[in-house]
Amino acid sequence: MAPTRTVRHPWHTPVIDDISALAAMLDLSIDHLDWYADRRGMNRRAMDQRLHHYRYRWTDRGRLIEAPKPRLRALQRRLLAEVLDPIPTHPAAHGFVPGRSAHTFAAAHAGQPVVVRIDLLAFFTHIPATRVYGLLRTAGYPEPVAHALTGLFTTRTPHTILRQAPADLPHRSARLAAARAGHLPQGAPTSPALANLCAYRLDRRLTGLADAFAVNYTRYADDLAFSGDLATRRARDLIAAVTGIVRDEGFRIHPDKIRVRGQADRQFLAGLVVNHRPAAPREEYDRLRAILHNVTRTGLEAQNHSGHPAFAEHLTGRVAWIAYHHPTRAAKLARLLAQALAAQ
Repeated sequence: MAPTRTVRHPWHTPVIDDISALAAMLDLSIDHLDWYADRRGMNRRAMDQRLHHYRYRWTDRGRLIEAPKPRLRALQRRLLAEVLDPIPTHPAAHGFVPGRSAHTFAAAHAGQPVVVRIDLLAFFTHIPATRVYGLLRTAGYPEPVAHALTGLFTTRTPHTILRQAPADLPHRSARLAAARAGHLPQGAPTSPALANLCAYRLDRRLTGLADAFAVNYTRYADDLAFSGDLATRRARDLIAAVTGIVRDEGFRIHPDKIRVRGQADRQFLAGLVVNHRPAAPREEYDRLRAILHNVTRTGLEAQNHSGHPAFAEHLTGRVAWIAYHHPTRAAKLARLLAQALAAQ
C-alpha cells in the first residue's frame, strides 16, 4: 500500500499529505485530532453538554447559533488563515471577503430602475459536509485529510438541541433535517469562508443568468441581488430561473423574502438604501446623531439602553458605517462623536 499524499495543488494551500502531517500542523496528537474532528460522531450522541464541541442557542428570530468552544475555535481560525484564505472566491461574493463589504455588494445596484432581492433559507445549514469534503478534495487533499478537515469544519446538531427548536420555526422540517446532517455551523469562524467557496458554482451560474438578462448580480452571504431594466414579466421570469438554479445547487429560496423594488420604492440591500448611492437610511443617521448629542449631556451609560459592553467602540463603528462615502454625514458625525467622547 502506498502512503497518501497530495497529488495536485491548484492553489497556494499548505501541502498536508496524511493525518500525521495534519496533526503536526495543528500541534495535536492524532487522538486529539480525531476527538476534535469527531469522525465517530461522539459529539452528536453525547448527553453531557461538557462533551460537546459547540455551545448552542436558538435566537428569537429562529436562528440556531452553534458557537465552537475556545480550543476548537482556535483550530478553526488557524485553518481559516492557512487552508481556506488562499482559495479564491467568486467576484460576485462580497460577504466576508477581504476588500469587499456590504457597500461594495450594494454599489453594483445603485441608481438602477429595478432591484430584486432574494434571500436563501438557512444558508449555512444547507451546505452539507459532503460539499465541504468535495471542496477539500478539489484543493488536492487526500481522502483521510479531507475527511478530518471536514470534521473540524462541520457539525451535526445533537437531537437534544433540535428538540428545543421553536414550534413556529418557518420551514421547520426542512431546516431540522439539514441541521441533523453534517453542515456548516453558524458561529464558527470558518463557516463564512467555506460558504462562499462552496457557493462558487452557484455564483458562476447566477452571474451567467444575469448576463443573459442584461442585469447586475452580487451576493452578500445569503442575500442575492439583481438589478437593471426589468419589466414585471421579466422580473418574474428572472426569479423563476434563479429559484431553479438555487434548487439545483442544493440551496433553498426563502419564499417570504423576495423583494422587487422600482425607483419609486425604497430599494434596500444589506441595510443600505441604493436608490441613488449606497447609504444608511436617513432615520438611522438621525437616530445616531441624537444619541451622540445626548451622550454629551447625560454620559455614555445613560444612553447605553441595550447594555452594550463596549458602547464607545460601538458608537465609533456606527459612525464609520453611516458616514461611509458620505462626506456631509461624516463631518457632522465625526464632530459629534469627538464632543461625546471628550465629555466623558
